[in-house]
Amino acid sequence: MLDRLTGLEVMSKIAGSGSLSAAARALGMSQTMVTKHLAALESRLGTKLFHRTTRRLAITDDGRRYLELAERVLGDFEAAEAAVSADRIEPRGLLRLNVPLAFGIRQIAPRLAEFARHYPGVTVELGLNDRLVDLTEEGWDLAIRIGTLRDSSLVARRLAPCRMEVCAAPSYLAAHGTPRTTAELAGHNCLGYTLAQAGAGRWRMGARKSVDISVTGNLRANNGDALLAAALAGQGIIYQPTFIVADALREGRLVSITLELPASDLLAVYAVYLPDRSPSAKVRAFIDFIAAAFAPEPPWDHGLA
Repeated sequence: MLDRLTGLEVMSKIAGSGSLSAAARALGMSQTMVTKHLAALESRLGTKLFHRTTRRLAITDDGRRYLELAERVLGDFEAAEAAVSADRIEPRGLLRLNVPLAFGIRQIAPRLAEFARHYPGVTVELGLNDRLVDLTEEGWDLAIRIGTLRDSSLVARRLAPCRMEVCAAPSYLAAHGTPRTTAELAGHNCLGYTLAQAGAGRWRMGARKSVDISVTGNLRANNGDALLAAALAGQGIIYQPTFIVADALREGRLVSITLELPASDLLAVYAVYLPDRSPSAKVRAFIDFIAAAFAPEPPWDHGLA
C-alpha cells in the first residue's frame, strides 16, 4: 500500500507544476511512481482528480476541493515536524524531572533558578520521591538516581560520586563509646535506611568491593533526613551520603567514625533517561547544566576530609 502522505504531496506538486514530469522532478522520484501514487489516490477516493490528455492536465472540481483539504494536512504536518525539530535544537517546553527527596531538596531545587535564567523556554516539573519510578509508564523525561545502577535499558550519565559516612552525634558517642571496627557495630544502635539496596539491616562497605555488615537498631526509615534528625538527637549511628550529613559534620553536630573497612566507593549520582538516538534539547541542557554544577568535586563535599 502506497504511503498516503506521499500521495498528498504528489497531488499538491502536480497541481502546482501542471505536469506529472515536473512533479516527479520536484519530488525526486520517477514519473512512473508519481503516476502510481496519483492512481492509488484516485482509486481510494473513487473520483478523478485531474483531467489528463496527451497535451494538457487540468484539475477537476473534486480535485480542487480535495487539494484544499490536502494542503491543510500537509501544512499541519510540516508545522508538527518543525516544532519537534526545534525541540531537538532549542531547549524549550516542559521537562518532567524526578529526583530522590533529600537530594532534590538540597542539591537540585536550589539550582533551578539559575537553570531557568539560562533556559527561559523550559518549564521544570519537579517530582520528589525515593521510589524507583518508571520513566515510560509515568511520563518522566529524566530522573536522578543514586547508588549502583541496576541492569536497565535506560541511558545513564554519571554526574558525581556519592561518598558515604558512618557518623553519630557527640552525645551518642559520649554515652556509648566510639566503635573502631565493623564488628563493634553489633553493640551499637545503628539506624537503618529501608530503601538501601542491601536492606535496612545491612551496611554495604569496602572500597571497590561490597562487604555487607549486619547491623541492628531501634529505628528504620525510608528517608535520609529522618535518620539524620534522629542521629542529631543522639539516638544512634547512621550510614548516610555526604550530601545529607556534610553540613552537620562541618558544624561538629555529627562526628565521622573511622572503621577498619572504608565506606563504599561504588555509589554515584546518575542522570537516567529513555534511550533515544537524539534526546531532546531540554534533556541534554539539564544534564549538562547539573553535571557542570557538580564538577570537578561535588559542592556538598567541599571542606570534608
